[in-house]
Amino acid sequence: MSIVPVIISGGAGSRLWPLSRESHPKPLIDVGDGQSLLQHAFRRALAMPDVVELVTVTNRDLLFVSEDEYRDTGLAAPPLTYVLEPEGRETAAAIAAATLAVEEAHGRDAILCVLPADHMVAKVPAFIAAVEQAIVLARQGRLVTFGIKPTRPETGYGYIEANGTDVVRFVEKPDTKTAEGYVASGRFFWNAGMFCFAAGTMLDLLEQFGPDILQGCRDSLEAARRSSGKGVVQIELDKARFSVVRKESIDYAVLEKAPNVSVVPCDIGWSDIGSWTAFADLIPADAAGNHTTGEVALVDTKNSIISGGDRLIGAVGVEDMIIVDTADALLVARREDAQKVKTLFNRLKAEGHEASKLHRTVHRPWGTYTVLEEGERFKIKRIEVKPGGRLSLQMHHHRSEHWVVVSGTARVVNGETEMLLATNQSTYIPSGTKHRLENPGILRLVMIEVQTGDYLGEDDIVRYDDVYGRN
Repeated sequence: MSIVPVIISGGAGSRLWPLSRESHPKPLIDVGDGQSLLQHAFRRALAMPDVVELVTVTNRDLLFVSEDEYRDTGLAAPPLTYVLEPEGRETAAAIAAATLAVEEAHGRDAILCVLPADHMVAKVPAFIAAVEQAIVLARQGRLVTFGIKPTRPETGYGYIEANGTDVVRFVEKPDTKTAEGYVASGRFFWNAGMFCFAAGTMLDLLEQFGPDILQGCRDSLEAARRSSGKGVVQIELDKARFSVVRKESIDYAVLEKAPNVSVVPCDIGWSDIGSWTAFADLIPADAAGNHTTGEVALVDTKNSIISGGDRLIGAVGVEDMIIVDTADALLVARREDAQKVKTLFNRLKAEGHEASKLHRTVHRPWGTYTVLEEGERFKIKRIEVKPGGRLSLQMHHHRSEHWVVVSGTARVVNGETEMLLATNQSTYIPSGTKHRLENPGILRLVMIEVQTGDYLGEDDIVRYDDVYGRN
């Protein structure tokens, strides 16, 4: 029987700001071992038995960075399918769309194992053993959840009450006293947000409890733009049809109403990395209880979470604090207020602040750019283009650009002229001129771009042609 892991990769991870941004969400964060949460999810998925295909549901704008993340693991992958959402509509829509795609390819009996990309599982062999138990139940027509044996009275997680493998009820985040009773009873488990089911089982339940969600996803899938090649299928859901699908979590839409839900209790070293305090648990503490990454110098500092980037962080006399430094934003908070980081993120987003959306280094399908400096009427970028990478043919109304090649070879379209530029060579592109940059070589192309003009926003781009299908 076909086993299809489904990785759900979305969400801004607002409680992990400033490391997590809308364009670089939580699944892409390095957890301190050189691997991102998405890469860990990919490895877990490939460790499952009898995998015939891997489906990833993610935002359209994250397709190429997701492909890079998978490629960088160096692992041989099964056929890959990307179900691309034009916008997030919660987990019920994501799972419905993935299930419809799997049914279309493998039939109603195919078994799906749904994995959030922003969770961590430390004990992979125990996880695979739990998956094997879940598959047996799923083949019996059960909708299977994974229940984590609680290690503390956690108030930030949902709980599952179970009688053996039968789910009695789901309980939302309880208060401390209630959570203590749950842990003491031995009948309650943390809800890990992972699921296993036959495609037909989920589609029947959606038809019963969320028919509008199912129909909206079916319409979006039927009108989707599809492409395939080299073992990869891309299904870009229709924007107009998908944008009206009701936002609902799979828990509310199906699990809490379904009569045939089972749970596999397990101890797999699970964490949803839902805050900086949870992230710190992935990092060994020093003798004073500090969890640190990057270069730090500490004096009389205790029980703090300190994450740095390219510069030294010094802390003196600090206790129970969170300090996170990135190239363009610094977070300072009391450790007890870790959950309130989401409030700060939401305020920045409501104000349209760039730091809620982008890092100083921004990933694009063709490579990356880093803003080195900006001021009134100028911006300086460092641009890296992957071998074979090709920017869109574009034009800017309000800015001119100077390009200087630092290393590699650039193929440049500048108006009616096409040229090759080598190291130390440059070109000037006036505003209103069509232009394109491409790396025809086998090494990365590195350039410095100096922009000048009245308006330097990233939305001042008119695209005429783009190999990556962007508007």
